[in-house]
Amino acid sequence: METRFYVVDSIDGDYAHLRRTDIDSEDLKLVARALLPVEIMVGSKLRYEMMQYEIEE
Repeated sequence: METRFYVVDSIDGDYAHLRRTDIDSEDLKLVARALLPVEIMVGSKLRYEMMQYEIEE
């Protein structure tokens, strides 16, 4: 499974809008916040790997 990188573009209640940063794309992915680390905020960088999101340091 490939690794993907995202940045939190916005947070809307129980959902976050993620933008991929490892490819050139303007599309946003809507993800339930329950699937994301609790401490995310707008601008947080995330790594998606093995069906889990983790904050990038």
